[in-house]
Amino acid sequence: MELATSIPLKPSSNISEIVSKFAKVCKLRSIGVFLSENPVQHQDQCLNYKDSNGGLFEGSSGSTEETEIDGVKIHPQPVEVPSKSNVCGDVEVEMLFDIVSALKSAYVQLQEAHIPYDTKKIEVADELVVAELEALYKIKRVYKEKQFTKPVSDSSCTALLQAELGVNERLLAELKSQVKVKNSEIMRLQQELQELEMGNAKMVAKFKQMSLERKNATALNIVTFQKAIREASKSVHDFAKPLIGLMKASGWDLDLAVKSIEPEAVFSKRSDKKYAFEAYIARRMFGEISLEKNNVDDVMRFDDPVDALIENPDSDFAKFCGKKYLLVVHPMMEESFFGNLDHRMFVSSGKHPRTPFYQIFARMAKWVWVLQGIAASLDPMAKAFAVNRGTEFSGVCMESVEDEKERAVLLNEEQLSRRVEFMIMPGFKVGETLVRSRVYISKTEASLD
Repeated sequence: MELATSIPLKPSSNISEIVSKFAKVCKLRSIGVFLSENPVQHQDQCLNYKDSNGGLFEGSSGSTEETEIDGVKIHPQPVEVPSKSNVCGDVEVEMLFDIVSALKSAYVQLQEAHIPYDTKKIEVADELVVAELEALYKIKRVYKEKQFTKPVSDSSCTALLQAELGVNERLLAELKSQVKVKNSEIMRLQQELQELEMGNAKMVAKFKQMSLERKNATALNIVTFQKAIREASKSVHDFAKPLIGLMKASGWDLDLAVKSIEPEAVFSKRSDKKYAFEAYIARRMFGEISLEKNNVDDVMRFDDPVDALIENPDSDFAKFCGKKYLLVVHPMMEESFFGNLDHRMFVSSGKHPRTPFYQIFARMAKWVWVLQGIAASLDPMAKAFAVNRGTEFSGVCMESVEDEKERAVLLNEEQLSRRVEFMIMPGFKVGETLVRSRVYISKTEASLD
């Protein structure tokens, strides 16, 4: 029986069809042998294939090889191999060709094992053919997996990414909410910190004030206070001296001026009339004075008190200094001294002129200011006391401004006859310490005889 020549099939991309068609050609049966005396030649002819116009495997002659076994002609079916496509990669196509080539070679070995008939060779060749068919099946399975599972994998990957994106978006929203809460907490803590810093600043200021008070309490003792008394008395004398000089230069009648200050005073010497001017200045400087605590360090750290006035023109000392200047120096007096009222205008506007006259006044105001501050620091109940005219002189609470020779130790009778003409500097009672007031005394008619 003769098999009809098979008609080549159209190219197909399905490897399953290739396997099916190839199985029809390579039937695992002993249906005949090659008649050629050179089996290797027939093997080479079977291995001579090429991919041409649809991947058709052909012999060296370019046509289908015909084989006759036991008078029966066998026409091998041409095998069509699908061309490379976008589905299968180059690697799969190359593997497919290699497997088909190896399968043809294994089939030839199987046929050759029948002549002469060798059971062992037939079994080995059969196992080789089966192995190549299994490899071909694996190629088919890989192809199907890529054909059908790749879209599923892409969609699964997309769904997974979308799910992950949703989780990240929810996490981002949660983080934003936490950030908002944290920002509110930060604002609250910053406000608390600011309040604490303000409270700390107040406590620091209070602590410094307490420390300063303790320092003043230990440093400012009675000796320091007595020194301030002497400096204040000296500064009053130092200001009265240029004041009298300016009055003389301006044509003032000094006797009349003294008479207006102390109309009933009796002076032992004409030169003692200067004490009347000092008394006038002291009464203006210490008049209506209240012994209150103040920070004397702000003033004492300057050698020139005008520097303290200019550096801090709104301080309590600056206000005190301006007020006392307007009270001590009369407008008529200033205009006669300088021909204008510039000093008064400056002081009234809160400024302090740096002139020699005002510097002397500021130095006097400084010591009066320091005196009252030290007294209040030593004893909050400290008091200043005055001595009225006509009061009998007492060395316990009074001190005469006369020279040592004139106020030498006298008999008790003569001391009792001494009377106070006027007070120059007030006295002070600080704790258990009494600071005597400075007075001008005059002798009675009996004591003069």
